[in-house]
Amino acid sequence: MPPPAPAPYRPPPDLPKERILSTRLAPRLHLTGLFLAGLAACSPATGPLPGSGRPPAARPDSVQASAETPASAAARAHYARVQAQLLSQGLLRTDGGGPDSPFTDRMLAENFIRVALYDEYARTAGGPVQRTTASRLRKWEAPVRVGLRFGTSVPQDRRAADTARIASFLARLSRLTGHPIGLSDAGPNFIVQIVSEDERQALGPEIRSFLPGLSPSEVAGITQMPRSTYCLVYAMSEGANASYTRAYAVIRSEHPDLLRLSCVHEEIAQGLGLANDSPLARPSIFNDDEEFALLTKQDELMLRILYNPALRPGMSEDQARPVIEQLATRLTGGES
Repeated sequence: MPPPAPAPYRPPPDLPKERILSTRLAPRLHLTGLFLAGLAACSPATGPLPGSGRPPAARPDSVQASAETPASAAARAHYARVQAQLLSQGLLRTDGGGPDSPFTDRMLAENFIRVALYDEYARTAGGPVQRTTASRLRKWEAPVRVGLRFGTSVPQDRRAADTARIASFLARLSRLTGHPIGLSDAGPNFIVQIVSEDERQALGPEIRSFLPGLSPSEVAGITQMPRSTYCLVYAMSEGANASYTRAYAVIRSEHPDLLRLSCVHEEIAQGLGLANDSPLARPSIFNDDEEFALLTKQDELMLRILYNPALRPGMSEDQARPVIEQLATRLTGGES
């Protein structure tokens, strides 16, 4: 008889208050029935979409980084304290999981269903509301062309480091999923903005242009993002189609290194179709407890399941479950 499943991880009771009240990447909304407008903007990274994993060459840029504002300086100091506290509690792990966090094929299948086939947030007239609801499977069918953008406050050396890290992560995601994913200036359909507190507040016109179906309250949820939200992503499909066609992520430039990279991993992976968080998913970044900072082994398997051709956009849980269970068993090496 197999050993009982380990108890789910419980974070220490003295986590920062904002980490308990809000998720790192709320809201992640599946937006349907929206007309998609064209986007005409520049990205600081250039080059072909998929493949080699090499970051595109950075454009020469003689513009110096703008001076840090008081609001941005305060945010930088705050998030440095948050990261230090989380690390002191053994959180934000980067090991991908280990002997203390085993999972079986059944756990993988159930975690995938909770993460990929349920939504954490619902749209209302007043903006996103946290309410777990059943959904349908969503993923990209078109190549994912990521346009990486920086506010003028981000210095050139930081831009270069972020660009290299994100290009490498996108190449990893492309290998895992078998789907074309990479940095591109050629009509990007997934925007990643790394901006300061003040710069984010000026994004309204661009957000409305790229995601015209967002309500004023949803746009304000980005531009006036509360301190308790560290980063977010919106993903969009057209009409009744469950295939994503656009996504828009915002990451605070004030984050220290690991918290910044954690946002990159989670927002981009969530924007590929793993839209929910579950307290039972471990080891995983699709969990609000902050135990893991970076994509884990189980997360990699969930991405492989999601982009298996046997799973089609729009499938319900009942339709997808038999396929998911078969794939989970195959990927973990057998029944358990």
